[in-house]
Amino acid sequence: MCVGLDILNIDNFMEGINGITGGYSLVSMLALWGINAFVFPIAPAGFIPVVILSLLVFNFYNFRSHAKCFSGDVGAISMAFIILFLLGGFIIHTGHVSALVFLAVYGVDGVLTIIHRILLKENIGQPHRKHLYQLLANEGKFAHLPVSLIYMGVQAVVNLGYLLVLVYTPGYTLIYFIISIVVLVVVYLPLRRKFYALREQI
Repeated sequence: MCVGLDILNIDNFMEGINGITGGYSLVSMLALWGINAFVFPIAPAGFIPVVILSLLVFNFYNFRSHAKCFSGDVGAISMAFIILFLLGGFIIHTGHVSALVFLAVYGVDGVLTIIHRILLKENIGQPHRKHLYQLLANEGKFAHLPVSLIYMGVQAVVNLGYLLVLVYTPGYTLIYFIISIVVLVVVYLPLRRKFYALREQI
């Protein structure tokens, strides 16, 4: 339960630039659809396609330079509940805790940002602008949509790799999970250090 609440909290904090919540949620739901269709049924018939269709409609209005609608706290947390419910059902019925890799990009960014803020002796319950995507958009001056696409693309590659391992060599899913997290951390830390340094210069 505590892990679930932490993930919900991270997902809520990760809503901050155009396209990131809707796009990342779409990638996660497509992966869960793959599990539901080819590995193990985790949702009633039609449920996941309806959620995906809803995300496509939302992204049509949100995934643009000047967004016309936003998810807000309610939307981000509601989407996190749906993803966690489906993912939790799969983990409970199969024992594949490694499926948490579907949240790897958000997880690495969220957890390492929390650790960084603790080291800075900040109140981690207070709003901030220290996630990597915020540093890229604000200090790095990258446009919102390319940053969102990077998060989506990296998570999509991780998800696809996991699905292939799960279908063809299920005994190696945990190894895949560990390798994926290590690679993400190794790539993430230098980027964070570089763009956080720009923040400190302001």
